[in-house]
Amino acid sequence: MPIPERGGLIARSLLRDDAFRSIRSAIVDGTLAPGERINDGDLAQWLGVSRTPVREALARLEEAGLVQTKPGRYTMVSPLDPRAVRAAQSVVAAMHELAVREAVPTMSPAEIEAMRAANARFAAALRADDVEAAIAADDEFHEVAVTASGNPALAAVLDQFTPVLRRLERLRFSSLRGRESVDLHDRIIALCERRDSEGAGAVARANWQALDPLVQAALGDVAQPA
Repeated sequence: MPIPERGGLIARSLLRDDAFRSIRSAIVDGTLAPGERINDGDLAQWLGVSRTPVREALARLEEAGLVQTKPGRYTMVSPLDPRAVRAAQSVVAAMHELAVREAVPTMSPAEIEAMRAANARFAAALRADDVEAAIAADDEFHEVAVTASGNPALAAVLDQFTPVLRRLERLRFSSLRGRESVDLHDRIIALCERRDSEGAGAVARANWQALDPLVQAALGDVAQPA
């Protein structure tokens, strides 16, 4: 059988996607700090791939607002931009509200239990001051409603804008303020059990708006002259 002309595109796509996720994770967790200049050759060596998927990944990261490029001059991790963070917060809060409202009418007991279990892991991670585990558990909690909504557009939008907030949320979850989310999650679960889609959606939005004090403080620090 002749080799299909499109053969190899899957492998290239996987390399590009893997590079994108790896570099994005390094930006979100602070391994690549805001304002740090990055080189596609160094990233390719680190990831064990060619420069092509790295360059494609960097182009996607620039669209997501996590990387800035000056062609022929430099590529760097985007500094924390107050306007970008505010915009991302508004979009993420609205999308999670919509996800919960769409998910609640058909949410199963197993899905509600998955939310409860994720919130228990979230609370335990906060008590242990384990920021990585807290963020992972928080993602798992919110992902239940996003998946249950059956709306792929929601997932796509959140995948683009949530990483912008995650850099700040690391500060939130390493402080006592992060513990407020546990109570908000519990309220969302209770409202989902009562099939109150409007109420649950409103609390889901409030959960992401609770970032306001941290956003104000962190972005105020960024705005201060060196």
